[in-house]
Amino acid sequence: MTQSAPPAGIILAAGKGTRMKSELPKVLHRICGLPLAEWVGRAMIEAGVKKPVMVIGHGGELLQEALGDKYEYVWQRDQLGTGHAALQAAELMAGCSGPVMIAPGDTPLISGEVLKALLERHHTSASGCTVATSHLAEPKGYGRIVRDGTGGIGRIVEQKDATERELQINEVNSGIYIFDGTLLFEILPTLGNENTQGEYYITDALEKVSKGGGKVEGMPFDDFSLLLGVNDRWQLAQAEKIMRQRILMRHAMNGITLQDPDTTYIEADVKIGQDSTIEANTHLRGSTAIGQGCKVGPNTLMVDCQVGNETKITMSHLFQAKIGSKVKVGPFANIRPGAVLADNCKIGNFVEIKNAQLGEAVAASHLTYIGDAEIGAGSNIGAGTITCNYDGHEKFRTKIGAKTFVGSNSTLVAPLTIGDDAFIAAGSVITEDVPDTALALGRARQEVKEGWVLRWRGRKK
Repeated sequence: MTQSAPPAGIILAAGKGTRMKSELPKVLHRICGLPLAEWVGRAMIEAGVKKPVMVIGHGGELLQEALGDKYEYVWQRDQLGTGHAALQAAELMAGCSGPVMIAPGDTPLISGEVLKALLERHHTSASGCTVATSHLAEPKGYGRIVRDGTGGIGRIVEQKDATERELQINEVNSGIYIFDGTLLFEILPTLGNENTQGEYYITDALEKVSKGGGKVEGMPFDDFSLLLGVNDRWQLAQAEKIMRQRILMRHAMNGITLQDPDTTYIEADVKIGQDSTIEANTHLRGSTAIGQGCKVGPNTLMVDCQVGNETKITMSHLFQAKIGSKVKVGPFANIRPGAVLADNCKIGNFVEIKNAQLGEAVAASHLTYIGDAEIGAGSNIGAGTITCNYDGHEKFRTKIGAKTFVGSNSTLVAPLTIGDDAFIAAGSVITEDVPDTALALGRARQEVKEGWVLRWRGRKK
């Protein structure tokens, strides 16, 4: 598709969204890990918009903080309608002669592919405005598309302003438009607010295009879910369900096995390598990236984690951790921020790791806490071992060398350094550094008193 100028984009994101019944601005509510407005912005960027303009109002500072610098921002201080909102971008977009996309910030299911198709129709039809529409069996609540005698769009009438005859129309407005940029910013300042809401409607701009002799093209989409807006928490849930299915299908088509899609939740930016399997009731969130040939789940939560190839993670929670290849984690492991597990590590049931780096093939198979520690390759950490990293005021580190054996039920009191090839006897409390190849014991000498039980019972009787 050839355009005289690259497309620009305006996202209408100034409204509070009272039906959401929330202090959070509506467009910051999330589906599949991203704010509603971010989905719209990504679609525009995919369709060729370099830096969409976000019109902000209620909670605008929160939007700027959440969405970052990939958008331009303009304020709509007074909520006077969609036409007034688009007009706020006029100064920033002065001289824009190419097509301008306009979309509400609460239409997260719109895709770059749909916007590209709309751009193509706009270009080939030589229209002043092109509108995405759909036919609904139950059109209540939506603006109606009123076509003229030539089949073009003469105007769009809002539900509250429609006549009984117009209410029978089942072709509805999505709120997603492409305007000729020069024409748009000539028309916006001329809009009136003679309607039941007393607002300046962007839909009135279409009527002005038509009355001025320009062409207004309507492009119907059979799948209305692509254009679905979110106005309340139930619609938010429905949009989440649709988007989740899209994401799951994309991963499945890329060679990922999903054991139970109905209980699998994968957010937008998660990456998974080919031939990996995601088992039931698994949640993958944030920037999590999983390598090839992995098996994750069931009942696993991962947030912002990086995982190598051929790793198995079972019934565990992992947050902001880096996991190597051919690692085994779980069941019931808690891998917390700052944990780094090198290749071939084995982390078993009821093991917690926080801000600790484990070298290759380190094993901690059960009932262990490792915090603020460094452990060399090939070391074994016995069941019930604890690194005592906090004295009530400060955190301290434990350093353990390579190929060291730490016996079960050991307490390692930091700051502490244990060398290579050392041996910590089971049940020890270690408070002093241990050199290479040394044996360290920190327990009382065992005493055996024969016949003691019989004497004790006699005294009790």
